[in-house]
Amino acid sequence: MADERAMDEVVTFTSDLIRIDTTNRGGGDCQERPAAEYAAARLAEAGLEPVLLERTPGRTNVFARLEGTDPSADALLVHGHLDVVPAEAADWSVHPFSGEVRDGVVWGRGAVDMKNMDAMILAVVRAWAREGVRPRRDIVVAFTADEEASAEDGSGFLADRHAHLFEGCTEGVSESGAFTFHDGDGRQLYPIAAGERGTAWLKLTARGRAGHGSKVNRENAVTRLAAAITRIGEHQWPLRLTPTVRAALGELAALYGIESDLSDVDTLLDKLGTAGKLVEATVRNSANPTMLDAGYKVNVIPGEAVAHVDGRFLSGAEDEFRATMDRLTGPDVDWEFAHHEVALQAPVDSPTYLRMRAAVEEFAPEGHVVPYCMSGGTDAKQFSRLGITGYGFAPLKLPEGFDYQALFHGVDERVPVEALHFGVRVLDRFLRTA
Repeated sequence: MADERAMDEVVTFTSDLIRIDTTNRGGGDCQERPAAEYAAARLAEAGLEPVLLERTPGRTNVFARLEGTDPSADALLVHGHLDVVPAEAADWSVHPFSGEVRDGVVWGRGAVDMKNMDAMILAVVRAWAREGVRPRRDIVVAFTADEEASAEDGSGFLADRHAHLFEGCTEGVSESGAFTFHDGDGRQLYPIAAGERGTAWLKLTARGRAGHGSKVNRENAVTRLAAAITRIGEHQWPLRLTPTVRAALGELAALYGIESDLSDVDTLLDKLGTAGKLVEATVRNSANPTMLDAGYKVNVIPGEAVAHVDGRFLSGAEDEFRATMDRLTGPDVDWEFAHHEVALQAPVDSPTYLRMRAAVEEFAPEGHVVPYCMSGGTDAKQFSRLGITGYGFAPLKLPEGFDYQALFHGVDERVPVEALHFGVRVLDRFLRTA
C-alpha cells in the first residue's frame, strides 16, 4: 500500500500544480511547459527517464514508461492533462491559482480537473520507487497539453506523431470516474466511465442579402440563423442506448429494486431519482447553441450571420446526428465541424474494469460501483486512434453535499485532502494488480 509520504506528496503536488497557471483559452496562448517540467522532475527523482515533447513551443507533453515484470502483457496507459480552463479571480472565495490548503481542502483551478489526478499518478509512481515495486504490465505515463481545447498540441500530437511510444498499450485510464456520487438516500455510488459521447462542435453560417435596416428584407441572414438555432435548441432527440448505458441502467435498477424497463427509459430515470442524473445526459444525442456573431451596426442588415453549437453524439449515432443537423439547419444555413472527435465505448466486463471495481470496493466497501458513459470527452478520444480502449478512473472519496461534477469548470473548484488520500490508495492498488 502507498506509504504516508505519498499521502503528503499528493497534497503538495496538487497544490504546486495549481499554482502553475496553465490556463487554456483555446487561442493557443497556453503554456503548459512549467507544469510539464515540474511533473518531469518529480518522475526523474523516482528514477524514471521522462521525455518532454512539443508540437508548439511551450505546449509541452510528458512521457515516461515503467517496465513491468511480464514482457508478454499488454501495456496500460495512465494519463492526465496539465491545462485548465480560465477562472475569474473576482468570482472565487480564494485566488484560483493559490493552491491554498484550508480546513482540509485544496483550493484552485484544476483541483478536480485534473491536477489532482496528475498528483496522484506522481505520488504512486514515487511510492513504488521507494518500495521497489514493479507492476505486472508496463505502465505508460503521459501528462498532456491542450485537452481543454482541441488537443492538437497534446494527445492528438502524441497519437499522430509519436505513436511508437505507446507500443503495446491496449487500455488507458484517466478522468473522470470512481468518485463518490451520493444519491440523497444514503447510498454511495462510484461510477467508472466506460464510454464517451462523440464531440461535434459546429459552426453554422447563414448568408443573405445585406441592406438598410429600415427596408423590408426577406433574405435576412440573422433571421435565417435565428430560425435554425431555434429549431436546433428545441429539437427532441430520440432515445439511443449504448451497451454502457444499458449496463448502467440495469445495474442501477437492480440496486434500487426497480424493474429495468428499457422500453420506457424516461420513466425509469424518474424512478431512479438522483441516481438517474448519472445517465440522463447520455441516453440521447444533444446539440446546444452556445455562441452568436452577426452584424456591425444596428441599422445595417448583415449579409452573413454565424453561430456555434456544442453537439454530442452517442456511439453508433453519428449518422443520425449529421442527418438531423442537415434537416434542422435547412436550405439557408450551412454547417461544418469546428471540432470533431469520435464516440467511445469500452467493455464493462473486461479484467481491467473488474480490477478497477475491486480496488474501489476494497477501500469503499459501503459503496456501489456502476458503469457510466461520460456526456463530454477526454484525451481518450485521441489515444483511441492507437487502438487504446479508454476508461475514466480518477478515484475520489467525497463527503455528502460535495457537488463534484458542478466543480468541473466551476467557481471555487476544490478537493478534500482525504479524497486525495483515498485516490492514491485506490490507484495504487489498481495499478499493482492491473
